[in-house]
Amino acid sequence: MKSRNLLIAIPGILLAMTVMASGKHAGGHDDEAIGKPGVASKVTRTVNVDMKDDMRFHSSNFDVKQGETVRFVAKNSGQVKHEMVLGTETELKEHYEVMKKNPEMEHADDNMVTVAPGKTGEIIWQFTKAGKVDFACLQPGHYDAGMKGLIKVAANKVHNIEDEHTHAH
Repeated sequence: MKSRNLLIAIPGILLAMTVMASGKHAGGHDDEAIGKPGVASKVTRTVNVDMKDDMRFHSSNFDVKQGETVRFVAKNSGQVKHEMVLGTETELKEHYEVMKKNPEMEHADDNMVTVAPGKTGEIIWQFTKAGKVDFACLQPGHYDAGMKGLIKVAANKVHNIEDEHTHAH
């Protein structure tokens, strides 16, 4: 029986190795696309996300500014394990397929947190690019049930000092 479990785990391990070799994190995300791990001392605000067994994030839509560092506090109010994983929609779908085959897989990357029932976890993330960042629970069945959300990242307006001097004359 143990050798059968090992055979089942090998494709997931090989995928993780391939992903790591491609310059992405083991979780399958590319920092450049969604931002980068944040530094606690640079957090500009804290956003609370409640994960419940209705397979929803409460709240699931957020607006942030490009360059902003946010602390997401993910609380699991349910009776089953939930997680919050930041990524592009494509990355989340690919990762979810791996999770369905390896449901016991635990996450330890900076863009994700797995939270046991009644517990709280956090992600500190800096949003370096304007656009959108998706997030989801990738526990088997949860993503398909609609446990996902969206973060809209507004572009910073660059203030050009040279323009100001030109108009002043």
